[in-house]
Order: sequence, then C-alpha cells, then structure tokens
Amino acid sequence: MTASAVRPVAIKVDEDTKARLKRLAEARGRTSHWLMREAITQYVDREERREVFRRDTLKAWEEYRTTGLHVSAAEADAWLAELEQANDIEPPACHV
Repeated sequence: MTASAVRPVAIKVDEDTKARLKRLAEARGRTSHWLMREAITQYVDREERREVFRRDTLKAWEEYRTTGLHVSAAEADAWLAELEQANDIEPPACHV
C-alpha cells in the first residue's frame, strides 16, 4: 500500500472500548491505531470470504434445482470418512 492510498477515517467508540483498546495495545506492544486497522482488515477479509461462500452456495443451489444432480449425506459422509483415514479417493459421483 502506498502512502497516497492511505486516508484517515474517524470512528467513534465509547470510553470503555477505548480504554480496553488502549490496555490491549499496551499489552501487545502495539498502538491502538495498529489494533484498529488490524481488526478492520481481519473483519473485511472474513466478510469477503463469507460473501464468496454465500454466492457459491446460491450458485450450487441453483445448479441443483436446474439439474437435480446431488450426492446423499451418507455418500458424502462415507467419502469424508475415507479421507480421514488418509485414503485419497475420488468423491462420489453426482446422480439424480
């Protein structure tokens, strides 16, 4: 990130949160500013992954509704059990 890309943003937090943030920053040897940036970055990363997962889920649901192709829970469980036993097998074939 270049210096020109960084813009200050003001946020409002209550006094209790501000004090907790200050104590945590001191304990971690970081600044409150660093902790807030880290928290925001982690939140945005997590929520972006959630959004991708949500879109993929909706896409899979629509594909199922269109084609009817699926594997049963029992088939998926059996496949996962094999993987847990270090048996690198192909996933079960989808069927109607």
